[in-house]
Amino acid sequence: MAGGRPLVHLIDGAIYVFRAYYTLPSMQAPDGTPTGAAYGYANTLIKYVADVDPSHLAVGWDDSMESFRNEIFPEYKAQRGEMPDDLEPQWEICEQVTRALGVLLIGKPHYEADDVIATLSTDAVRRGAEVRIITTDKDLSQLVREDGRVALYDLAKDKHFDADGVRDKFGVDPAQIPDYLGLVGDTVDNLPGVPGVGPKGAAAALQAFGRIEDIPADPEKWAGVKVRGAKRLAELIGEHRQRALETRQLATVVRSVPGVKGELRSLRYRGADRDAVQTLFERLGWGRIASRITRWAS
Repeated sequence: MAGGRPLVHLIDGAIYVFRAYYTLPSMQAPDGTPTGAAYGYANTLIKYVADVDPSHLAVGWDDSMESFRNEIFPEYKAQRGEMPDDLEPQWEICEQVTRALGVLLIGKPHYEADDVIATLSTDAVRRGAEVRIITTDKDLSQLVREDGRVALYDLAKDKHFDADGVRDKFGVDPAQIPDYLGLVGDTVDNLPGVPGVGPKGAAAALQAFGRIEDIPADPEKWAGVKVRGAKRLAELIGEHRQRALETRQLATVVRSVPGVKGELRSLRYRGADRDAVQTLFERLGWGRIASRITRWAS
């Protein structure tokens, strides 16, 4: 419970699959299927449950490599290329692991995990909960609430980000994160920003004027804005405003994905399924990892 309210933990699943893939040595199941990333992901879930003992828990999932954003902007995430051959078969294993551990796995075709998490978070708060989003994705900073009912948690750094934490990190309010990304772009998602506008310039402009459409192209109206090269920034943003607005649209998460609900009853965590874990882990050749599981469904 947090402040008398249930605390819902929402894990950005793909991040921890990729992190395990790029940091852990390769492994194989007895049948030769690669399992290193899935093993690391499973260990992350098991350890998180053991450390935190959550009452409500879910994993937001990407059902496919593309979403509606690719229809709007075909170059979206295009720089990532094809999925590595030894990682592709592990996604289904990760889904099986998540369900065997009793964790609700939620994805939606044509949407990203970010949109699923945004929808779950928004609905769970409406139903009286508080939310912790476990991620390192800066896009999800836009979900952080000023009243403290939604915060981010960086698992690797063991660091929480409330609204003040977002301001300290980016120089803007959580609600301004889409505008911030519209100006600076996002190399991770291959989103173009305004050429020549960096984090400091974007933050200064948004602190002074609020939104992209309200930033004046007239340098005279930038008087008092404490940023180097204000005249040039005004010209650049004025020249590339439409591009920034289009990027902002792509960077804005969807908070109402059809069919996704943050019902507290369905989000309640009851523990791992002993039979499912035993069957799956034996097939994968994972010997002792099951001994680390601290909660089993009765």
